[in-house]
Amino acid sequence: MEVVIVPDATAGGELIAEAIAALLSRKPEALLGVATGSTPLPIYQALAAKVRSGAVDASRARICQLDEYVGLPPGHPESYRSVVLREVIEPLGLSEKSFMGPDGAAEDVQAACEAYDAALAEAGGVDLQLLGIGTDGHIGFNEPCSSLASRTRIKTLTEQTRVDNARFFDDDIDQVPHHVITQGIGTILDSRHPVLLATGAGKAEAVARTVEGPVASIVPASALQLHPHATVVVDEAAASKLKLADYFRATYEAKPRWQGL
Repeated sequence: MEVVIVPDATAGGELIAEAIAALLSRKPEALLGVATGSTPLPIYQALAAKVRSGAVDASRARICQLDEYVGLPPGHPESYRSVVLREVIEPLGLSEKSFMGPDGAAEDVQAACEAYDAALAEAGGVDLQLLGIGTDGHIGFNEPCSSLASRTRIKTLTEQTRVDNARFFDDDIDQVPHHVITQGIGTILDSRHPVLLATGAGKAEAVARTVEGPVASIVPASALQLHPHATVVVDEAAASKLKLADYFRATYEAKPRWQGL
């Protein structure tokens, strides 16, 4: 696991956008897994700016969802499909044809989960999967004590996650669904390069347990330690509880440029 400490969220977004740009230059049709929420917005903003300036050609890129709420009506502004279309697809100048995600409104939700997991494999696998992290260490909607071998499936959200997400629903927790479809931890680990971005002091404890703690289902993100090419990008606030922060800084400063992110 590589840990990169950056000054702030903007710097983190720019660094990851550069990594995506490099990937697209090598593999224009790369499948990019995207996360939602406020944390990854600087990535999408930086990448969209590169597309507008002509520095990046994303016209052949493919986009896939990490997770989706169950039960929200089609077109609901806070469904993750709507969010991804609004924050990623449109700013990058892509069409919905480049986008794939699970059907949270399906009559048979379990079948929809299995179909999405299969579709990711059939698409050749995710080349770079963006991740955020919850205050309890969850990635995607893999809540604490999720199986580290789990595949795309239905999950019940914890009360804390619903509280955290209520800000997207007019601060009304009653509007936040109880269930979601999420890529499983095993599915996430199938991606060629999982990249986690964490910002703010509120994520410091989860980051420390993810990076320096034992691999344990109580901290789902700690499973990234098992991946041969996982990157964790954190700002100074989110890195504040890392015991090896100085080592991580020194390692990154000495890293050859040709290695990339």
